[in-house]
Amino acid sequence: MRGEREPQRRLLVTVNLEDAIPADHPIRAIKSLAEAALSRMDETFEECYAPAGRRSIPPETLIKGQLLMFLYGMRSERLFCERLRWDLLFQWFLDMDTPSEGFDATTFTKNRNRVLTKEVVKLLFLEVLAEAKERRLLSEEHFTVDGTLIEAAASMKSFRKKDGGRGPGSGNPSVNFRGEKRSNKTHRSTTDPDAKLYRKGDGRPAQLCYVANVLSENRHGICVDAEITEAHGKAEREAALEMVRRSTSPNERRVTLGGDKGYDSGEFLVALVEEDVHPHIAQRNGIKPLLDGRTTRSRGYLMSQRRRKLVEQAFGWVKSAARLGKARLRGTARVACQVLLALTTLNLIRIANLKPAA
Repeated sequence: MRGEREPQRRLLVTVNLEDAIPADHPIRAIKSLAEAALSRMDETFEECYAPAGRRSIPPETLIKGQLLMFLYGMRSERLFCERLRWDLLFQWFLDMDTPSEGFDATTFTKNRNRVLTKEVVKLLFLEVLAEAKERRLLSEEHFTVDGTLIEAAASMKSFRKKDGGRGPGSGNPSVNFRGEKRSNKTHRSTTDPDAKLYRKGDGRPAQLCYVANVLSENRHGICVDAEITEAHGKAEREAALEMVRRSTSPNERRVTLGGDKGYDSGEFLVALVEEDVHPHIAQRNGIKPLLDGRTTRSRGYLMSQRRRKLVEQAFGWVKSAARLGKARLRGTARVACQVLLALTTLNLIRIANLKPAA
């Protein structure tokens, strides 16, 4: 029998947000992990606020809002706040009391230097990592490192001479840099001075960008460290050494580090050996191999090369699902904050999908 639309709408509708979300929805496990990590940061949040004054949006709400943006690939904070007013799942995730409750997008902007800082986000990243370690999901011996370019939120037309001024007719429509030789030594972006002109290799386009470096463990591909640096030829190797020193410790078992051909440098391999880390780096063709045959033919080396794809999957998720192929903010510190938040979100997803080791 055909149904008919009721012309009279209900004057009062009650909604229980807890009942509106399916019991088996995967976001429930992610929320539980995120809240557990945020609860251990209570003292840090207390230091960010004055003891008196007008009540603000809770810092946990702001951070969970950022996690939601990466979970659902929302590029704009303004679009997120607009969706927050009608999306019951978003309201449930942020523990809102009433369906109509929300906040303005400028709330994120005003708290960018207080709560949404690199230091606070790094602490959240470590708290989530501690949960993975407690569940025995991490490998402490085998790691992979890699780097990728994050396009800066700046136009190529903003890349101008350092000693040049902005006079009449210097707006974007009037800028013509064809035939002009430009380099980081003589030019700087007027929009994002921290961004550097760089290209990944021959035949690749040069662009204003940053380098996102990630160190992941080889068991489940969970990201254990990250470093955002300015783009230059040695950026990936320098960042890799810094992350190795921070994340590895003397162990009875041998520690290995896998990587692609970009890390096949004698200076880098020697530095790894000095840190008591065994390099499992892919070898470049056409040059004398820097690693002997006993290493490259070993079972561990072959396993490292196979597990190397896990960090590539992380980059793919950050750039496609989280939509961070192009930076949303400007400046090294703020770009680092966004990348760390995206990697934290990815770690939450992977931990929620994994069962603790027996």
